Amino acid sequence: MTQNLIHFFTLLLLFSCIRETEVKNLTYQNLVIIPDMSSRLSNKPSKDIAKITEIVQDFKNKCVMPGKKIGDRSSIFFSPFSSKIIASIDLDTIKNLSEKQSFINSTEKFKNNGLNQRIKHFQDEVKLTYTNTQNQGLDLISILIEKIENEPIIKMDTIFNDDINTTSIKYDNHLYILTDGYLEYHNKKQNDQFYFSSSEIDKVRQFCKINNVEVSKALATNPSLGLPSYKTNKNKFIHLHILETHERDKNDKLQSYSHPKGLRDNEILQAVWKKWAIESGFKNFEWKKY
Repeated sequence: MTQNLIHFFTLLLLFSCIRETEVKNLTYQNLVIIPDMSSRLSNKPSKDIAKITEIVQDFKNKCVMPGKKIGDRSSIFFSPFSSKIIASIDLDTIKNLSEKQSFINSTEKFKNNGLNQRIKHFQDEVKLTYTNTQNQGLDLISILIEKIENEPIIKMDTIFNDDINTTSIKYDNHLYILTDGYLEYHNKKQNDQFYFSSSEIDKVRQFCKINNVEVSKALATNPSLGLPSYKTNKNKFIHLHILETHERDKNDKLQSYSHPKGLRDNEILQAVWKKWAIESGFKNFEWKKY
């Protein structure tokens, strides 16, 4: 009996010394800004730089949070459709926690080359790019697919294990595309796979009128009216934001439209982009007008 009690208390002592496995779930933000720098920039006063400044400030104040948060791994990239990455800030590249906090808070050896200075450089590069760049129409969706597949702009979830703890690191990848929404480019005769302009919009509009259906129903009934989907392994990790879209059929002076509500250019473009994004497997889709 005594031996059994001793054995019992020995086992109890051993189990009490074993640390419970701790599972940490951490989420960081990866913001990617991809502007369409075509003739759209001269169609209306550009609000792009103001919007990009807003995104950059959100990166600093809501993601990194200097003085309030430790060990952030968020990142931000500026990669126009017409080029590769022009500017970036990636906290994942600083592995040492002490150095990372010095960089974030712009102290010690990063006093003159910390987060504040890098943000200023980032915004300067954005302004310089907008000053010096204006492209002809580009095949935006084809380029977007290439960027997602081949540029290091999408962060993948990872898991770290040691003998006791497990840390799950997730990234919210937000792609901010600044464009008017129209998909026009100059080599349509060679490849019209992702071309969608006024004539394509009107085909959808006429189908809706003839068949007395809404745009979403028209696109579901006749898929040839929309865009072909294209899935990649990374799409499911991406929140897709389409910003600053225009309305060519709107008279800004008279505040009137050439077409009835439900069949306006921007509404059709939104439905086409949304269907493409959903069928291509993106995690989320957002559409905002100018």
